[in-house]
Amino acid sequence: MPDPAVDRRESAIFPDTAPLTVLYRDEHIVAIDKPANLLVHRSEIDRHETRFAIQILRDQIGHKVWPAHRLDRGTSGVLLFGLSPEIASTLGRQFEAGTVTKRYLAVVRGHPPAQGEIDHPLSRQRDDYEFRGERSSDEAQPALTRYRRLATIELPVAIDRYPTSRYALLELEPVTGRRHQLRRHLKHIAHPIIGDSTYGKGRHNRHFVAELACGRLLLACTRLGFRHPADSREIAVDAPLTGEFADLLARFGWSAAQ
Repeated sequence: MPDPAVDRRESAIFPDTAPLTVLYRDEHIVAIDKPANLLVHRSEIDRHETRFAIQILRDQIGHKVWPAHRLDRGTSGVLLFGLSPEIASTLGRQFEAGTVTKRYLAVVRGHPPAQGEIDHPLSRQRDDYEFRGERSSDEAQPALTRYRRLATIELPVAIDRYPTSRYALLELEPVTGRRHQLRRHLKHIAHPIIGDSTYGKGRHNRHFVAELACGRLLLACTRLGFRHPADSREIAVDAPLTGEFADLLARFGWSAAQ
């Protein structure tokens, strides 16, 4: 069950006129900085939502767009679209082939090792609209995430059974692209992402909301690197941390670490 204390996540309510930040655009592709808690497209699970990245961007630039990949609702950062179905499909194949470089930042509970790999298969998780017939499989799929610890902090706050609480800033590289991979992998190594109401720790999430004024999922895609689908140029798109995420890093003295 989602944690009610984290329902006040950043960008939970968007003004109807709020524009999206465009990070890159040409005649074939457009990349935006997706805010936390904005759905990419309509979902049966969130029927009450009326704003979606696809719709907002289409209205903003006056052109239909097709997503090349996905970001979880709570995750912010670089989101890539094609300006035609063919371009989006070409980009999507790069994601499927694992040739897109991806960099994420996350704040997690505890102090993981300085660096490492999480090589842990994950069971298939489908969108609510996906076909679930006899030919589909729920067998675990290979999943690999690399991480590097950028900064740590220990707060004099007793949340669990310890007298202090430890947190770390991680740089994450998902080598594969399973659904909720980073969130599930960090839970697997007992360092869940702060603000994750599904795979995280409720007590820590509530502390960040009540005492640190930070109620969002602390996971952001800060860079995507890929080949341009029209001419194979190497493209890198970066998204700076903003809002509650940036404020928290400044409060912890981590701004230079990112």
